Amino acid sequence: MLAPMMGALPSQRVDPDFPFISAGIDFCGPFLITDRKGRGCKISKCYMCVFVCLRYKCLHLEAVSDLTKEAFILSLRRFISRRGKPKEIFCDNGRNFVSASKEITEFVNSHADGVGGFLSSEGIDFKFQPAYAPHFGGLWEASVKSAKFHLKRILDNTHCTFEELATLFNQIEAILNSRPLCPLSSSPDDLAPLTPGHFLIGRPLTSLPSPNYMQLSTSRLSRYQHLEQIRQHFWNRWQLEYLNELQQRHKWRVPARSIQNGDLVLLKDENIPPMQWRTGRVINLFPGKDNIVRVAEIKTSTGVYRRGLRYLCPLLDTAEDSSLEANASKAPEDVKDL
Repeated sequence: MLAPMMGALPSQRVDPDFPFISAGIDFCGPFLITDRKGRGCKISKCYMCVFVCLRYKCLHLEAVSDLTKEAFILSLRRFISRRGKPKEIFCDNGRNFVSASKEITEFVNSHADGVGGFLSSEGIDFKFQPAYAPHFGGLWEASVKSAKFHLKRILDNTHCTFEELATLFNQIEAILNSRPLCPLSSSPDDLAPLTPGHFLIGRPLTSLPSPNYMQLSTSRLSRYQHLEQIRQHFWNRWQLEYLNELQQRHKWRVPARSIQNGDLVLLKDENIPPMQWRTGRVINLFPGKDNIVRVAEIKTSTGVYRRGLRYLCPLLDTAEDSSLEANASKAPEDVKDL
């Protein structure tokens, strides 16, 4: 099996520009919806269209009522109205939708020419990825996983109306765009991280406060309260998974970068409202008898806390993070002459 060396990131990933100038697109679903509330309603399918900004990893989720060319173009028009017209859109070709349903594959195969013609008339370059190479679109495949994995399990047998599901998609979009990426500044007094929301609206994304419905039975809740419960369940599951992904999984017997004073960290906490991340700066370290630090003191906006390192997720500066990845990926032999 051939394994060519990974190339450098393309210009669409590294050159600064407006959000969604270069976007990736994918579908996921189906989700079951009802045509109205109450008994006697008709159940139909609905799909999620995921737009991903290649530069800043911002997400935009659109609910698509069916898999027709007209429905997709309408969702694309809604996206352009809110985010601006992209210069280029990257997409898997129909055969690459291995994780999607049969209807999605047939839709892309049968309407690729029509959709491509519409985009060309709008001055948008539509680029398909090679066949049988889903790793070419790993950025938006990962975004589909983030949006769909927990949502499908939380919805279970819940049948929302199209309006309710579209609202839920927008709330999940806000949650995903609130995730911390790196420190906003190097100041020890600045506890705010940089998020995809900063590139969209210039400040962190927030949500309206609401009661906690996590422990209540669904039968006791109204439809509005049940939707809020679904959002809270999604946040509770997804943010813990995201924090675990931030912690690099090194063997404990192998030395790795140790946490340092002044580092911006995320604190693991299961009891925080949606879209609120507990961040703090390391102000003190407590080494053990073997001179290895396992406990740190963290300054947050609500006080000073002492936590074990396994409950802290450091947010490294971009340059520092890149240097660590480069050092970790160095080959044991000199390959400059190969």
